Amino acid sequence: MKENSCSHKKTYRGEEEKKKIKNRVNRIEGQLKGIKRMIDEDTYCNEILTQLSSIEKAVRSLSNYILENHLYSCISQDLEDGKLESIDELMSLFKKWTQN
Repeated sequence: MKENSCSHKKTYRGEEEKKKIKNRVNRIEGQLKGIKRMIDEDTYCNEILTQLSSIEKAVRSLSNYILENHLYSCISQDLEDGKLESIDELMSLFKKWTQN
């Protein structure tokens, strides 16, 4: 996880890390396309809702994965460098997450 390098509000990820994240996003995108198909095919609501629940879990899991990497790379480096404003940024992010 420490392979990420953060500076000037950019996170530089290795190719393997980018591939992992993109694969997860592609799966989520595929699930969304599946829901479009289900709607076109007049699929029963429960089945669509089940699929939506799976998508929500996949997005939450990806968010947690990126957050964990962010904490171990960007935030930890900022704190080592004495950049305490990263705590404010992180708190703002958590507030956005909990407003839903």
